[in-house]
Order: sequence, then structure tokens, then C-alpha cells
Amino acid sequence: MDLRSYLENIYIVPILIFSVVIHEMAHGWVALRCGDTTARDMGRLTLNPIPHIDFFGSILVPLLSILTTGRVFIAWAKPVPIDPGNFSHYKRDDTLVTAAGPFSNLITAFICSVFVILIHFIIVNFSVPESSMTFEFMNFIFKMFAYGIFLNVTLAIFNLLPVPPLDGSHIFAHLLPDEAAYRYRQIGFFGIFIILILFSYIPGFSKLFFRIIIFFTMPYLNFVEMFIPGFSGLYFS
Repeated sequence: MDLRSYLENIYIVPILIFSVVIHEMAHGWVALRCGDTTARDMGRLTLNPIPHIDFFGSILVPLLSILTTGRVFIAWAKPVPIDPGNFSHYKRDDTLVTAAGPFSNLITAFICSVFVILIHFIIVNFSVPESSMTFEFMNFIFKMFAYGIFLNVTLAIFNLLPVPPLDGSHIFAHLLPDEAAYRYRQIGFFGIFIILILFSYIPGFSKLFFRIIIFFTMPYLNFVEMFIPGFSGLYFS
């Protein structure tokens, strides 16, 4: 990819930052509803991206992904601080808090779908000239939200993988006997290496993962197709 291609893909950045911020805010918001004020007290219940940014997961990994593939497949923000000791029902509340992150991404994917439809309606019905700055801006926003569908489904499915420290590992741990759950959680940060091995060295894992992504993306695309015929073909071109 040349410099122009990189600049054309810059629309990925704002929707990526917004999506990971919403993900972490969802954890903190549900934790607050479950009695834990830690995230709120530490200023993490905010749309301001700065407190949420993780240099490695929010900047370096997405940047390398854009430079090499033109897309972002994996990204994350700083984990929201949670004190499970404040939960009245630990397993139930921790599961709800954990599931809130991926669920928020699925909701965000739907919101992106709605904005894609809305922007297309504005461009078509208000006859925005293709040579105008307004059209360029609307096209930028259109592409940003269109990609946001795929991005948010990817974030949701990736975070549900049952590998520590991803969200899915918390849910999976609660299904195990206490002793097994304790040993499972001890994998800790080494789970990052397990993820790298799965995607890089296990034959067929990446292909299966992206087939799952496409499967869960299709309902959103079918919804958009109701208002923008041929959108799926444009989306996958």
C-alpha cells in the first residue's frame, strides 16, 4: 500500500477509538449498576478516549494492522478497573459486567448500520454533488460507519474467546469448579501468547475465526440491504 492508500483508510481510526471506548465504558457502567463504583471514581465512565487508550492495543497493534492489511482486526483499550468485592452476587455480577463489553459492540454495530442507511439517504435525496467537500465528508463518514459494522462484530467475537485475559475467559471460568477456575485464571498474561499461537500457527484457526465474523456480520448487512440494495456486494468488494 502507498501513502495515499494509508490516508484513504484513516476513517478506521475514529470508529476504532470510539468502539473500544464504548466497550470499556460498558464494563464500568454495568459494574456501577452492580454496586462497584471503582470505574466511575477513577474517571473511566467517559467518552474521552485519553483515559482508555492503551499504547500497545489501541495504537501500535491497529497501526501495524492498517499498514500491513489496510484493516484492523484486533484492538483493545485499557481494562476498566473493577473491584469484584463490591458485588453482592460475585459470579452473576461479574458475568454481567464481562458480557457488557462484547454486547456493547454488537449494539454499536447496529448503530453503525443505522447511520450507514441515514447517510446514504441524505446523499441520495439531497443530491449532494460528488465534487463537493460535503460529499467527501459524507463519504468519509459513510465508509467509517460501514467499516464499524465489521469492526464491532470482530471486537465482540474476539473478546469472547475463552482465553485469559479476554472477556470470554471470565465467563468460562465461572462455569468451572473453583479449583479449576483458579488454575485457569493463572494463565493470565500468557494468554496473549496463546492467542498469537492460535492465529499464527494453528492451521485453519484464522479462517474459522473470520468465517464466524462474517456469519455474525451478515444480519447487519442484510438489514442495511433492505434500504441500500447491493450494499453487501459493495461491502465485500
